[in-house]
Amino acid sequence: MIVLFLESHPMWIYGLPNGFKDAGHTAVISGPISSEILTGMIDKVKPDLIVSTGWTEEHWEAKQIWIREAVSKAKIPLVYWATEDPLHTHNFTLPLIRRMKPDFVFTVSSSLCKMYEDLGIKAAHLDFGYHESVHRRTLPLPEYRANIAVVANAYPDYIKENPDVFRSSSLQTLIAPLIQNGIRVDFWGKNWEHMGKYLGRPIPREWIHGYVDYRDAYKIYNSAKIIIGLQNCEDQLTQRTYEILGSGGFLLTSDTPAVKEKFVPGRDLAVSSNPLETVQRVEYFLKNPLKRKLIQNRGFKAVEDNSYHFRALEMLKIIKARGILKETPQSPGEGRWISYETCEIHHVQQHETLWSISKKNNVFIQQLKELNQLSGNKIFPGQILILRNRKAAPFPRTMNVCLRFLYDLSMEWKRMKSAIFA
Repeated sequence: MIVLFLESHPMWIYGLPNGFKDAGHTAVISGPISSEILTGMIDKVKPDLIVSTGWTEEHWEAKQIWIREAVSKAKIPLVYWATEDPLHTHNFTLPLIRRMKPDFVFTVSSSLCKMYEDLGIKAAHLDFGYHESVHRRTLPLPEYRANIAVVANAYPDYIKENPDVFRSSSLQTLIAPLIQNGIRVDFWGKNWEHMGKYLGRPIPREWIHGYVDYRDAYKIYNSAKIIIGLQNCEDQLTQRTYEILGSGGFLLTSDTPAVKEKFVPGRDLAVSSNPLETVQRVEYFLKNPLKRKLIQNRGFKAVEDNSYHFRALEMLKIIKARGILKETPQSPGEGRWISYETCEIHHVQQHETLWSISKKNNVFIQQLKELNQLSGNKIFPGQILILRNRKAAPFPRTMNVCLRFLYDLSMEWKRMKSAIFA
């Protein structure tokens, strides 16, 4: 099955799409979308399912309308995963659903499923997860070493406008007591320099390191002794909860029902319910590295069933049961993750061979094999092949044809020689 993900942000293109790849499907990542390329992309990819996730640059109001028009024309099921629930359900998710009109909505907030269904929107719960291609164990790196680290954006404006949200409580429990007691915390993320009035004391400038690329966060999780993970709600977990544990980090987070439903405090991670407890937990675990390491290892094991491989299987099971898709067959060949933005692709037709595709598209057979990790010449109808990198400067056509012919001739001569002298 081919799934087209309308997304370009690193936070979303490497998680669930890789889960679909692990489940034996072909995940094609759109990259930045526009009204000019969207219909052509859908025609070229020929997806069985289209997925849109979160709140990114691919969710501008105009793009929501483009998506609706293109998907309606193609008559392909569209699924939206509402990862901003419940904090932005009314100001973002519901307006998006009204404009984009997805066939099914998954939400990270199980408590909102009934509300969606009451509004006539087919919905189900799908939690966050992690994927080992982005969040994995590695050796500590000197540039990220710290006793205590936070990887998150601060959102001072949101805290100011919504002082009663649980994230504010989580800040007061987990971070404020450390700052107020002069215990160093290293921050990676935006706007922490504006958080002094919410934490009771300004954060020293040398503790603030600014934005870190999503794909590099695992390096911090592996290099800091304690990672503080804020929670946004009491009844659901943040994505970073899974990502920190999936990277093998030691997590100290809020003591909430959602945390205790998934993990065992003191075995898989550490929790705190008040400022004094936070200071005590930090002091204890900094002095007891063996205990800290034991919990890290158990947490790494405990989070395994929350990989995006399992989330992809869960999504497919639900949309099949709800009649959105009739079947969910695996892709011919094997699971793939393909960037439409950077790769020129070809949809294999009946009776096509690697040789005919090579000749038609002016590309070496060996290049096709390498780009698509093919061990032999066998390909399958419906399979998507990468022809070349879109950003690579092509040879002039005549030169390319001649080089391809000479290369293939030499390969055939080597094969015949081997057969004669075997």
